[in-house]
Amino acid sequence: MMNKILKNILVEKEKEVSLLRLYSNILDTENRVLTGAFSSTKIKLFRTTLLSHQKSVIAEVKRRSPSKPHIAEIPDPSSLASRYVEGGAAAISILTDNKFFGGSLDDLRSLKHSPIIKDTPILRKDFIIDPLQIIESYEAGADCILLIVAALGRDKTGTLLNFAWSMGLDAIVEVHTYQELDIALDAGADIIGINNRNLETFKIDTGISVRMVSNIPKGIIKISESGITSIDAARTLFGCGFDAVLIGEMLASSSYPEKIIKEIIS
Repeated sequence: MMNKILKNILVEKEKEVSLLRLYSNILDTENRVLTGAFSSTKIKLFRTTLLSHQKSVIAEVKRRSPSKPHIAEIPDPSSLASRYVEGGAAAISILTDNKFFGGSLDDLRSLKHSPIIKDTPILRKDFIIDPLQIIESYEAGADCILLIVAALGRDKTGTLLNFAWSMGLDAIVEVHTYQELDIALDAGADIIGINNRNLETFKIDTGISVRMVSNIPKGIIKISESGITSIDAARTLFGCGFDAVLIGEMLASSSYPEKIIKEIIS
């Protein structure tokens, strides 16, 4: 059963997609992707970068969430993200949902203008439910998107994953249960994120990652997401076989996020 918060978020996303359908240029791009006439300038930088690191920290720009109304004041996302990169972050995750997380696509766009960040891959973290949002992500400068199996189900997960690949974007397919993991694997996901947060209850349990990681085959990038609140916890997850950890609150709320990242990957 879908949590009320998740339901409300998805209703809002449907409204956003309806607005996107008013733009003829986006609809034209969708048609070109579907007919094979689209030529991407992207090179799937996100996955390539994670593969080049022994331990990857995906550092998140995060102001708030439905479960935590205030995490950090972030007037300049590019400044915070630059500190993440200076600390050794392999990639940046940026929340672009406004109503529930206080982010925006302008936050993402601002990163591409920073000389420190411009070569660092960026994950657009949002609730993607439609190909038009993938086009929007591409045009805003994202290198990777998030596809949440709990929000999409089997058919949509596969459809949107293939659409993202057609645009040269990477996609993290996010799971929380073994059933969702099967859907991700059947879709052919090459990057899988295990969300330690149950989207039905919003409770955190990093033990989910520890228990599930061995079920992900070799060759697939494994990411543990959410609820990583200490350096030791991150190191433990690397020791269990994860290639990357996605950390938001611990870094965004810290006065010295670059030091935390350095300690995690040292």
